Parts: sequence; C-alpha cells; structure tokens
Amino acid sequence: MNLANKITIARIFLVPVIMFFLLMRLDFGSLVFADFSITYNQIIAVLIFIIAASTDALDGYIARKNQLVTNLGKLLDPLADKLLVAAVLISLVQMDKLNAFIAIIIISREFAITGLRQIALLEGKVMAASKWGKWKTGVQITMIIVLLLNNFPFVLIDFPFDVIMSWIAAIITVYSGIDYFIKNKHLIPVE
Repeated sequence: MNLANKITIARIFLVPVIMFFLLMRLDFGSLVFADFSITYNQIIAVLIFIIAASTDALDGYIARKNQLVTNLGKLLDPLADKLLVAAVLISLVQMDKLNAFIAIIIISREFAITGLRQIALLEGKVMAASKWGKWKTGVQITMIIVLLLNNFPFVLIDFPFDVIMSWIAAIITVYSGIDYFIKNKHLIPVE
C-alpha cells in the first residue's frame, strides 16, 4: 500500500476519534472568554477535524506527484471525505448546532454524486472533481469548523456567521450537485 492510500485510511480512522470527542460525555472542562465558551472536547475534535480535512489535499498531491494513483485510492479518497463530513454533520445535528435540513441536503447530495460516480465507473469512466465540487468542499469545511468552534470569533460581535455559512454551504452543495448531473447526464442510463 502506498503512502497516499495510507494517509487516506488514516483519515477514515480519524472519524471515530472525532466522534468520540464530540459525542462522549467527558468533561475535560471549558475555555471561557468574555461571553464565549467552548469545551476542551470540542477544541480537540476541531483540531483533529482540521488535520483530517487537510489530509484530503495531501494524499491527492502525493498520489499525483509520485504517480501513485491507484484504483484503491480512487475508491477510498471520496469515501473518506464523505465519511468525515457526514459523521461530523450528524454530530452537529445531535449537538443542536446544525439544522437537520441542511445536514440532509448535504449528505443527500454526497450519496447522489457517489451513485453517479459508480455509474461512471461501470462505464469505465472517471468523473473529475469540478471547480464547484472543490468550492463545496471548502465551504463545508469552513462551516463545520465555525460550528465546532461555537461561531468563534463572530459570537463576540454577535454576528451569525455560522448560520450564514450553513446556508451558503447548502446552496453551493445543491448547485454543485446539479452541475455534476448536468455535465454528466450522458452517463445516466435512460432505459
């Protein structure tokens, strides 16, 4: 197994670690600053999430640079991304930090595009990531980080950046999904 695939697998293994710190009832205390408060559990979870999200770009870069692109990597990389995002979104809903409607929109789009990618693979084709797909990923990661940080530092100025980012993420997610289906409609069987 090459280095890029090992990094991707590490990202998958970080998902339950993040979930542990987000959902387990451990009390490591809280950091309090003015009107802002965040548990140390959340701080640990967001740091691990940032590391895990960063490995997405890293494994792809290593695979392309060293010509280590494999079928296993093509399968595991998008799976790792979707597991990471879906697990954290579901956790955020559980923690009452994210509207379930937005989580469902984002997760549904991921399943739909994964299905389209599977159809493409059956046809012997690979769907490249679009610029909107990359924007979607960046916005979703930003939204998740802001939600995990309890809207810090925007809470200090009473600005609902977390809510705004959630809706922007939902809109870009839907748009990027539509874009994928329009650009790849030739792959969808009509019989």
